[in-house]
Amino acid sequence: MKTKVAFITGITGQDGSYLAEFLLSKGYEVHGLIRRSSSFNTSRIDHIYQDIHEPNPKLFLHYGDLIDGVGLTNLIREIKPDEVYNLGAQSHVQVSFSMPQYTGQVDAVGAVGLLEAIRSAEISTRFYQASTSELFGSTPPPQNENSFFKPQSPYAAAKLMAYWCVVNYRDGYGMHATNGILFNHESPRRGETFVTRKITRAVADIAAGSKKKLFLGNLDAVRDWGYAKEYVETMWLMLQKEKSSDYVVATGVGASVKDFANAAFARAGLNWQDHIEVDQKYIRPTEVDALIGDPSKAARELNWKAKTHWKELAELMVDADIEGKKN
Repeated sequence: MKTKVAFITGITGQDGSYLAEFLLSKGYEVHGLIRRSSSFNTSRIDHIYQDIHEPNPKLFLHYGDLIDGVGLTNLIREIKPDEVYNLGAQSHVQVSFSMPQYTGQVDAVGAVGLLEAIRSAEISTRFYQASTSELFGSTPPPQNENSFFKPQSPYAAAKLMAYWCVVNYRDGYGMHATNGILFNHESPRRGETFVTRKITRAVADIAAGSKKKLFLGNLDAVRDWGYAKEYVETMWLMLQKEKSSDYVVATGVGASVKDFANAAFARAGLNWQDHIEVDQKYIRPTEVDALIGDPSKAARELNWKAKTHWKELAELMVDADIEGKKN
């Protein structure tokens, strides 16, 4: 039986590293796109890295960038992947207000570049686009596949262009192309500038006595937080469907930033109110009040349901960061 080949953009990120692990466990040959840097930025995948000189390597890394359409086209034609997972992005909402043009180039135009690369190569490749709950913006929860999109940031607007291009290529060219509308998903591998990881790292630092205060923005924002390690399975499940579609992936349970902080600090025997202060510079120009997903379609068609909810997630992230301080 032919070994399936997958190509992952954003393989060095949280989702990309978990997805690479998952696909390798399924026997895939995995190719990943990484950006050239003078320093190593592969820490999340170092434990699965294989030297190409070793016998039967299954993981291959390629230099490239989502804004380099020619490079993407050449890679797709060389690799001939059965499945492409576009997880690469400028994914920080707050940063997108400072870098709107770059965010649009990477998150929107980059996705189109990949779709075009697949189409022009004339190969039967299934495409997964990492979409986002930020598409819904100010639309009241619960949000599902039929909810109104009203993006509230350059990041969300760029992702909305990518979303509709996936639909266009699916309808216009018959491509197997899917949008995974994943609600917030976190883990110990989450980037240090995202609010959940900022909180859990601060808890570890404060518990160790190396820090006293944590400065955050809107404490009342409500999000549906799930575990990234569980969520990557849905990406694969979507591409195994005979007919492509779009899916919301969520726990269906919401909590505020304040709730998450309370659980995280309590895990270490601390009171969050003693250590958190609001800094106005972290308040976005346009805020998204509440994102809570309705994952009914994923449960029905993918037979998938989240196992880890926000409180357990906060605790496991705190445990990992406290353990990390010991090493």
